[in-house]
Amino acid sequence: MLRFSCCILALAITGAIPAGFPTPPPIPPQRAVAESKYGTSVTDPYRYFENMQDPVVVQFFKEQNDYTRAVLARLGEPRQRLFERIKALDNAGVSVTGVTRDGPYYFYEKLNPGDNSPKLYVRNVDGSGERVLVDPQSLATAGKHYTINYFLPSLDGGRVAYGISEGGSEAEVIHVVDTATTHVLPDAIDRAYYIGVTSWLPDGNSFYYVRFPKLRPGEPDTDKEKRPVAYLHVLGRDPDRDVAVFGYDVNPKVPFGDTDFPIVLRSPASPYTIGMVEHGVANERTIYATHSAVLDSDVAWTPVATAADDVVNLDFKGSTVYLFTHKNAPAFKLVTTSLDAPSMATAQTVIPAGKDVLEDLGVAADGLYVLSREGGFGKITRVGLAGDGKPGARTNVSLPYQGSVSAIATDPRVPGVVFGMTGWTHSQLYFAADANGTVTDTHLKPLANVDTAPYTSSEVSARSADGTMVPLSVVYRKGLSLDGSHPAYLQGYGAYGIELTPAFSATRVAWLERGGVFAVCHPRGGGWYGEAWHRAGMIATKPHTWQDFVACGRWLVNHKYTSPAHLAGEGTSAGGITIGRAITTQPQLFAAALDVVGVSNALRAEFTPNGPPNIPEFGTVANETGFRALYAMDAYEHVVPGTAYPAVMLVTGFNDPRVASWQLAKFAARLARATTSGRPILLRVDYDAGHGFMAASREQTEQLLTDEYSFLLWQCGDPAFAGIPTHIYPRRAP
Repeated sequence: MLRFSCCILALAITGAIPAGFPTPPPIPPQRAVAESKYGTSVTDPYRYFENMQDPVVVQFFKEQNDYTRAVLARLGEPRQRLFERIKALDNAGVSVTGVTRDGPYYFYEKLNPGDNSPKLYVRNVDGSGERVLVDPQSLATAGKHYTINYFLPSLDGGRVAYGISEGGSEAEVIHVVDTATTHVLPDAIDRAYYIGVTSWLPDGNSFYYVRFPKLRPGEPDTDKEKRPVAYLHVLGRDPDRDVAVFGYDVNPKVPFGDTDFPIVLRSPASPYTIGMVEHGVANERTIYATHSAVLDSDVAWTPVATAADDVVNLDFKGSTVYLFTHKNAPAFKLVTTSLDAPSMATAQTVIPAGKDVLEDLGVAADGLYVLSREGGFGKITRVGLAGDGKPGARTNVSLPYQGSVSAIATDPRVPGVVFGMTGWTHSQLYFAADANGTVTDTHLKPLANVDTAPYTSSEVSARSADGTMVPLSVVYRKGLSLDGSHPAYLQGYGAYGIELTPAFSATRVAWLERGGVFAVCHPRGGGWYGEAWHRAGMIATKPHTWQDFVACGRWLVNHKYTSPAHLAGEGTSAGGITIGRAITTQPQLFAAALDVVGVSNALRAEFTPNGPPNIPEFGTVANETGFRALYAMDAYEHVVPGTAYPAVMLVTGFNDPRVASWQLAKFAARLARATTSGRPILLRVDYDAGHGFMAASREQTEQLLTDEYSFLLWQCGDPAFAGIPTHIYPRRAP
């Protein structure tokens, strides 16, 4: 049952605005949509914001962004000094990501000091011959930038397929570059979102990739991320003539839902091809195998594992496949079976379930390398493999220091493993371990030129509402006086089993050197203790996520690292649920909050293009369990008029394909109408950015971090901002 009502008046503004601050723009009228479902009444006063072509909505975004920029500009010289410091720290070293090894080459993205966007590089393993393959800065125009979202070299390293998108949209187009000449081939494949190319064939002239279909006539835009198909592309061929090999409506013997994602995997160490079905954002995959190398729609697939087998990752050699599963193993176990006659029921256990969380695996010529984690600290184990791939003895790689292992990379034709290591106070480096376990620096990047000696970190636990002890990482200046006076920045995520493991950030020093405390809550819904920890914070158990976050905030207050007058919280993307429900359940605990491209209106997220794939993680309004879970986690629906909310800055990239900008806009409007604290509610919009600014330029990243830090420091009482009023909203009366 739906009911509609309309309030035609914007809010009247009464009371004084501090000198120098602009007047907040009027909040658009409410046009309430009331719905009763499963005995629960829900009112949505800004449903019409979901039409981002509505002139009122367009004007709201513009006015709110203009107001936000004007308020931040009022922070004046302290903000400018902070920007200059962040810029200097950000250019104090080289950033390297996505390292992969193919034959004699390393491929990686690198951001040098002064560069605005990462470039794709290739270098010989011996350290010689580094050169740029793709420079997205060369494509930039006024007001628009481009980003490389993914890349995959051919097996001989002679060519690299990569996906590039404009303005943070993640609407990738696949291109191919020749490694020797850096010439970009004419091939261009659009609608290749998120993953794109999944494997090359040995000829170096063809690859498998994933593409979404064109929308049918009259089909809503919300369906543009449904029915993906894996294709075989031969270089030089029109992509519209490519052969469909795996995916939605391709092979009647391999069922696909419309949000299932098809991935085709080849290895130079096996005659088999793996077909992997990702069920939306669910971690559990359905696995098939075939002895064919070049596929078509009629290929015979042999089932290897179903979603009920709880397989989350794999690699293979010869006729042997190695799989991570959490079946009766909350922190995962490694099992193996034969692709000649696969059976999960009789699969051999290689690494049993234990306290360490298994995270990644990769086949090399000398064995299988397994990445695991004990708390935030990484371990790498080598499993010896026989010629047919059968597993043998296990040995541990002796790591250069105790830290977080950010990734591992192997080539099944080459011995050894390449891995990145970092920590809260240790800049990332990349190392290589050979077949003998000898570890050397690859020199792919140097340490950042930042003094980290004054800082330290602690790993502690906070007691949540149900008594569960929640891991909390705290980073701070050595000798910090525990008197409750310090600005504290508490970050949390808590979804998909993803973990915020210890990682160094040079720009974070701009917060720490002022006496600020940086902390990361590892709530349920994340993966700190494996899959059981994940499932303790999803759908019906999702309230644990924000309860854990609140508990970590209280721990910081109770142990006098900070106090509510100086505590700030932040959640990004799915972490928007975490911070949104933290401030709507415990507004008095926080002075300020950042909601960065955050899921803020969970009840309506399902009706966006990226919504249906997320149903396994958050639930669906189509059943009572899902509806009640989504309602519980919906921050927008839990805003209470007349509440003194903390200062909140909501950040969105207008090209965001994952969390629609209208979620942030609706939440901002409702908070601004409801709050009585006098603290600002700001909506910051970047019209040349997408989700989480993961595809942002360096300039955008520095400007955003400056705005975030200056906003939080201002609201949390940093002395540099003394004299600038923190309460700038006048009283609002309807």
